[in-house]
Amino acid sequence: MSTDTYLAVDLGATSGRVILGRVGERSVTTATVARFANEPLAWPDGLHWNLPAIYRHVLDGIRRAVADAGEVRSIGIDSWGVDYGLVGPGGRLLGLPYHYRDARTRGLAAELDEAALYRRTGVPNQEINTLTQLLAEQRAGTLDPSARLGFVADLLAHLLTGRLAAERTLASTSQLFDPAGHWSDEAIAAHGLPRRLFPDPLGPGDVVGELRAGVVDELGLGAPVPVTAVAAHDTASAVAAIPAAGPGFAYVSCGTWALVGVEVDRPIRTEASRAAGFTNELGAGGAVRYQKNVTALWILSECLRAWSHGGERPDLTELLAAAAGQPGYVSLADPDAPELTRPGDMPAKVARFCRRTGQPVPVTPAQIVRCVVDSLALAFAHYADEAARLSGSPAGVVHLVGGGANNTLLCRLTADAAGRPVVAGPAEATALGNLLVQARGGRTADELAAVRALSAASARTVRYEPRADPAVAAARERFAALLGAAA
Repeated sequence: MSTDTYLAVDLGATSGRVILGRVGERSVTTATVARFANEPLAWPDGLHWNLPAIYRHVLDGIRRAVADAGEVRSIGIDSWGVDYGLVGPGGRLLGLPYHYRDARTRGLAAELDEAALYRRTGVPNQEINTLTQLLAEQRAGTLDPSARLGFVADLLAHLLTGRLAAERTLASTSQLFDPAGHWSDEAIAAHGLPRRLFPDPLGPGDVVGELRAGVVDELGLGAPVPVTAVAAHDTASAVAAIPAAGPGFAYVSCGTWALVGVEVDRPIRTEASRAAGFTNELGAGGAVRYQKNVTALWILSECLRAWSHGGERPDLTELLAAAAGQPGYVSLADPDAPELTRPGDMPAKVARFCRRTGQPVPVTPAQIVRCVVDSLALAFAHYADEAARLSGSPAGVVHLVGGGANNTLLCRLTADAAGRPVVAGPAEATALGNLLVQARGGRTADELAAVRALSAASARTVRYEPRADPAVAAARERFAALLGAAA
């Protein structure tokens, strides 16, 4: 059986990878050819992404992949959303992209007319949104009116091909894009932003262009390789790879962040939806990802960082095993409480949240990890139910993909809290979705179904059935009461 070889560049907020995929008629195999840390730069003017370093790592990964495979049919790039860089005349990058956790946007989101923006874009106010970041630059006088905007994956594609475009799934995270598939001229004009800032949109499966001659020469390639626009928002790629045979499921794409939701045919822009904080972002195959953003495994990562001594990090597997032996639902926290979304001494922040809300205060690492995992599981169950209720889309099963699929305790507790089966995996859903959209397309529902069928045939999954636990109902009520507890 013949196979074709594709390359996925998967950029996350803490690391990046270049993955080689060999796609056949009924299976796909993957191999990571490069892996690198993605460390932000703390500069005098704020927190930035080191885009030149990312670009060098990507070039190195392409070089290694071609040396290994001999021929690559296409390259696809995915990244996190909202963050962007500005490109000036002649294609020159104007500074480094800001990090979404940079403090320059503090307080700006509260000044925006969320109701009007939600009607136009289906995205609620958040300080990390592209709109809020652009307004911060506008107020600082640093927004070049001659520039054009590129999201992180789009910037990498631009550096490789010379063409700057806006991939739709990324653009839909900005709070400036209509989920009908185009930029919202009303939202752009209402905030005094130059229309030329926003490039023409492309969709999953469209070709951005071929590698520039200079890149081909530098890498010693025999011929140019096409760069394909995949579902370039990493969550959109992950959701594309969900091994579902049809509709009727909720999903949790769980990594640094978790995106919890359902797929719908058209955006939901009701007042109830806005009040609940749900966002409408585009996916492959013309679907709308109706979802809630939840701070997720980053909380555990910050705990591990706080517990590191002399450069040695505690073993997460051992901590999770110890947490599994702790009583459940003793202390709970809202993962999106403001203090838990910012860097710092996370164990102390979790303890303070519990003390402030009148709960037993977790002290040991095992107690703190159990509190965090219980809370994430309850959050996933709560928002999966809310997504189904607000959208009118029943969900009989929860698909949990991404790095969280490897966390047995989290998956088991999510099934218990949701009262429905959890199918965990693939853990590498983002890279798999990236590769399969290149191979099978991502423009239509039929192409998306083909992507998912191939994912189901290739991916390793584990099914967790909900266990009868009388403590779950009370824990869900306590958790719901904690949401939005003021700091």
